[in-house]
Amino acid sequence: MSMSPKNRKRSLQDWAKDRYPIAQFQEWAKHKTVPVGRGAFWYYFGGITLFLFLIQVGTGIMLMFYYKGSADTAFESVRFISAKVPFGWLIRSVHAWSANLMILSAFIHMFSVFFMRAYRKPRELTWLSGIVLLGILFGFGFSGYLLPWNELAFFATKVGTDIVGIIPYIGKPIMYVLRGGEDVTGSTLPRFFALHVALFPALLTTFMVVHLFFIQLQGIHEPQAWETQPEQRKTMPFFPHFFMRELLFWLITLNVLAALAVFFPAELGVEANPFASAPAGIKPAWYFLATFEFLKYIPAHIGPIEGESLGLLIISIGGLLWCLVPWIDRGSNRRITTTVMIVGVAALLFLTIMTYRGYFA
Repeated sequence: MSMSPKNRKRSLQDWAKDRYPIAQFQEWAKHKTVPVGRGAFWYYFGGITLFLFLIQVGTGIMLMFYYKGSADTAFESVRFISAKVPFGWLIRSVHAWSANLMILSAFIHMFSVFFMRAYRKPRELTWLSGIVLLGILFGFGFSGYLLPWNELAFFATKVGTDIVGIIPYIGKPIMYVLRGGEDVTGSTLPRFFALHVALFPALLTTFMVVHLFFIQLQGIHEPQAWETQPEQRKTMPFFPHFFMRELLFWLITLNVLAALAVFFPAELGVEANPFASAPAGIKPAWYFLATFEFLKYIPAHIGPIEGESLGLLIISIGGLLWCLVPWIDRGSNRRITTTVMIVGVAALLFLTIMTYRGYFA
């Protein structure tokens, strides 16, 4: 005698409950809440970054079916994907645009966390793991930039690795390892391919799990005003209320991504020629433009110190202080908090202006 669909569903649920802690998960989801306030909109950008990473993984796997990661075959394989593979141009465009949107979303998420002071005790490690994730995203995007092996990607990678080589003491060895020699050549491409499809996805997945673990352990940051005015405290259940809103933002993101991929498809350009001269106006990827532009404003030498080395030292010190913000702004001293917020606004303006100038220069 066949089972009715209702009984079959119940039997499947019973089978799963006997083997997995589904009841505990349901109980957890029932009691988990999310703060509701003026800054609630910014909570969604962490999830949007995760969603775009999943799109990166899915489209990346599809591209790997046809991509050939050597200097002799890379450009032609990408041209084949774009011209011959059904919807290959669309998959490639979605992959390219989702990478840029993922890094942009991570930037927005980081600055929203900063301005809401969500880095304070006990979330110091959540803040640090998020900064590490952003750094890995930079590497993820940078390593994928070279893979089409076109002229723009080739010389932009040369510019990017030149910047790495400026770092005192360790820069040259790192640049040599990345390039596989003194210059960007055919030996560089397999290294970047390995970084892009193996090392960086593994690192990103690992630190993303750590980051999400910290968030689940400590919960989402509550507005600071609730500390002095607990009567203003409002929350919503994570499931289904916040979860459904998150899905709505994912759907909006997917629509924006699809529109960009369709109306502004990724271009292939001209095949890279390592022996050709660099065309005018070559720049690194947009998320490195602020550094690239900043270094242009520093004199070649300041006393006995090379200007570019000093510029990178300044940026490195700024990055270190950014990591240490939870330990700098850890109390209720309003002067320190105000100073930190002013520095945050200055950092945001610096990145925005330098990126804008670098892009349109």
